[in-house]
Amino acid sequence: MRHCRKFRGSEVFKPAGVPMNQLPTTEVELDELEAMRLCDKEGMDQTEAAEEMNISRGTLQRLLYSGRKKIVDSFINTKAISFQTGPHIEERES
Repeated sequence: MRHCRKFRGSEVFKPAGVPMNQLPTTEVELDELEAMRLCDKEGMDQTEAAEEMNISRGTLQRLLYSGRKKIVDSFINTKAISFQTGPHIEERES
């Protein structure tokens, strides 16, 4: 089970001025967001972040790659971003 911090942000981010029904949506998994938070915001190296999430470093690298790709694609191609959780994720408070 992947450990992720409980997400308290907005479930959807979208470009301003464009109605939601006119936007394609990219789904970012909570574990992809957690990997980016730990490495890009908290400054952890990939080994530390993988240990924190209870996953291998290779899995963390794949999550970083896929999450970053989705975020950049959404910015460049004017898409909304929604955050999703799944049964493989254990949310925790801290």
